[in-house]
Amino acid sequence: MTQPEIEDPILQSRARIRMATRVGKRLGYGCFMGAVIIFLINYYLGGSGFWTSFTVTLLVIGSLILAPSIIFAYAANAADREDQGLPHGH
Repeated sequence: MTQPEIEDPILQSRARIRMATRVGKRLGYGCFMGAVIIFLINYYLGGSGFWTSFTVTLLVIGSLILAPSIIFAYAANAADREDQGLPHGH
C-alpha cells in the first residue's frame, strides 16, 4: 500500500524532515549502542587506548547526529499540531 502524493510543498518539506530525522535517530542511537558494546568488550578484555578513543568518538558522533534529529522531529510534530489547531502542550 503506497501513500498518496502530497501536493502541498510545506507538507512535502515536513515529510522530508521526518524521513531525515528517522535516519538520524537510527544512526545516532546506533552509534550509542556501538559505543556501549565496544566499552563493555574493552572493559572486560583489559582495554587499550585505541578502543577507548573509538568509544568516545562514537559517543560524540552519536550526539552530534541525534540532537538535531530529535529537535527537528519535535518541530515537525509541533507544526502539525499547530495546523490542526491543537494546544501547544507547553
